[in-house]
Amino acid sequence: LLAESIEKNLTSPELQSNDFRVFRKAALLVSTVIFIQCNNFVSAFTPHFPRDINNNPSVAKFASAFAGNSEKRRLRSTSIHQKWKPSPTCRHSMRMDDVSLLATLDYSDTAITAIDNSLIISFLNQLNESLLKMDQDSAETLAGPFFGLSLFPYLAFLFFLQVPQNNTPKGVTVGFATCLLFVFLTIPAAIAAKIWYGVSLADSDWLHGSAESLLTITNLVTVVAFRQALSFEEQERNGIRGSVPESVLSYAPMTKLVGGLTAVAFLTALLPGLVGAEVHTPYLGGILDIPPRALPWSASHPEPENALTIACWIIHITSLVEFLVAMGFCWRYADITGNPKWKGLTWGLLPLHSSGITACTYHLFYNSIPVLVPLQAMLTCIGNTTAMFAAYRIAKSNGWSTPWGNIPYLDDVGMNDDGNSDKLRRESQSLVGFEDLGDALAADNDYTFIVKLFAGCAFASYIIKYGEVWFDFPFEAELYVALAFIFLPSILNAFKWYKRSQDPTFEGWF
Repeated sequence: LLAESIEKNLTSPELQSNDFRVFRKAALLVSTVIFIQCNNFVSAFTPHFPRDINNNPSVAKFASAFAGNSEKRRLRSTSIHQKWKPSPTCRHSMRMDDVSLLATLDYSDTAITAIDNSLIISFLNQLNESLLKMDQDSAETLAGPFFGLSLFPYLAFLFFLQVPQNNTPKGVTVGFATCLLFVFLTIPAAIAAKIWYGVSLADSDWLHGSAESLLTITNLVTVVAFRQALSFEEQERNGIRGSVPESVLSYAPMTKLVGGLTAVAFLTALLPGLVGAEVHTPYLGGILDIPPRALPWSASHPEPENALTIACWIIHITSLVEFLVAMGFCWRYADITGNPKWKGLTWGLLPLHSSGITACTYHLFYNSIPVLVPLQAMLTCIGNTTAMFAAYRIAKSNGWSTPWGNIPYLDDVGMNDDGNSDKLRRESQSLVGFEDLGDALAADNDYTFIVKLFAGCAFASYIIKYGEVWFDFPFEAELYVALAFIFLPSILNAFKWYKRSQDPTFEGWF
């Protein structure tokens, strides 16, 4: 029926007279078929969509619009018996219903109005309801493929980053590579949470904090190594002689740092496990939390059992801030090396930062919006891909040649620097945000820098943990409010870098 519709529309006199309404009508007919098939497909994965499309009021209205004028229309009804059967591992059973596909050739505006409005709105409402009611298991099932696929572009990113032509500081490569340690060691922690307690990793604070601390280690090592390399390069440009930091020339120093910090993180998981920790045993024993009886106020809402402890919040917020600082260091490294393609890496890391914001937003709502889990996974996959592309452009701009020859567009990485790198660097020193903490704390040594970084994140953690209980939204699981928490900061972050690339004197908003 669809083929007949397209064939008749393409050969109709209306088309020859440039009456392009026929295209709109054909497109709406196609959208009807797609809607019906999407409805059936989604119902195979979620139990919240209607199983029988014939009971959908919007489709019934659409069909009645067609049947209203028998002189100009013909109605065909084709029964499609679904042959698909769910696999034994499929969580949701799917009824073997006969689905009547209602469609016909029509040239009136009545049916168009029906599908334009009620059908699309109904579909969006059902999709929204399905997303809001998605359970944790379904969310993790959808997130799995994204997390798995994201590994391959990240490996490519590491490869392009460390090619000899880039002269990337060795410690920076170690920092980014440590993320693989976080990925692989998080897997057994998630399995343990599921087997021991029947919950996701995010709902078991002591396992969650121990696993997430590995990501903090990743970003911390990256920031410290970048900071040492930038400090040396700037001293050299200013005519100050000094010894090259060992982390610039060797993988060993940062590898040792990663080993030591990882051992500490392992102990924070091992010791509670040995003494029989419960599902909601607080991370680090909740040593930084304020006892409820010691609070001088009574909040509007009591905290759920799966609320993060202060130590776990510090881990998450520190990871976000460290990642912003690393993005700022990439931007500065472009000015110091005279290669603007390093600024492209700042852009490439933006989706990964949004992924981190998504994780924190998920915890802000006490893990009550499971659809944020696959959203985070998707942003991770996109971010790893854009970071890979940025690292590829850096390698090509530094003279690295691919064994497979040039790739159109991807190899259009000509140096467009206007020769004013020094001027741009000097004019970009004003504080724009957390990513410029490296500049603001440039006079500190590595130890005081880290202490001040964690102290600021600890203060923010207390504000979040004991402040959100005074509001209703964290307990209402509003998807669109959560999306606002994710995408508004992400858009502002992207716009800030855009403004900075266009106007180096831009000072930002805070």
